[in-house]
Amino acid sequence: MKLAPIAEVQPIFMQSIIFNFQYSTFNFQSSLFFLTFASNKEKYMSNIILITGGQRSGKSSYAEQLALQLSDHPVYVATARVWDEEFRIRILRHQERRGPCWTNIEEEKWLSRHDLTGRVALVDCLTLWCTNFFFDATHDNELPDVNIVLEEIKAEFDRLTAQDATFIFVTNEIGSGGVSDNALQRRFTDLQGWMNQYVASKANTVVLMVSGIPVKIKD
Repeated sequence: MKLAPIAEVQPIFMQSIIFNFQYSTFNFQSSLFFLTFASNKEKYMSNIILITGGQRSGKSSYAEQLALQLSDHPVYVATARVWDEEFRIRILRHQERRGPCWTNIEEEKWLSRHDLTGRVALVDCLTLWCTNFFFDATHDNELPDVNIVLEEIKAEFDRLTAQDATFIFVTNEIGSGGVSDNALQRRFTDLQGWMNQYVASKANTVVLMVSGIPVKIKD
């Protein structure tokens, strides 16, 4: 099967999975649910919290609020790859918006090389993290082997979460819509879905965001 050059497919693919990082602030009506995470900070050390949902469901805003409830100085681990100058400026704007209380780390793939012991770390997001591994495994316009890429990401995830820290992962339910007619997108959807399942199986808590409302589905 002849595939379109990756350089042509990549921008279209990225538009389908990268959501706008500009989030408006909003009040969570489910404050009692939210505060259960912050009632005992020590309880959540060495724990994994997964926050999933669709685009514009409020995932990142909720994750940031949660991290600030658990720590006065949380770590923001941004996995986005800087594709162009416009995107670089957007990242800088979001760093400024979060303020000086955050420690910002830009890391496309090898998250475990950063020592996060004793910290509350927000990893935003798994989708972009998987994207970086996926495209780096694409050569000569051949579709990457999803199983090989998946095992590589799982191994790095395990190395990262072996640290004694609280991890909050944000991810996307990108397979909730229709099936794409693009082979590259279908293969990535498989990768993302399987990685989401893996992280959820390891997580102590999983929250599904629905229209800005957090729904706890695993605790």
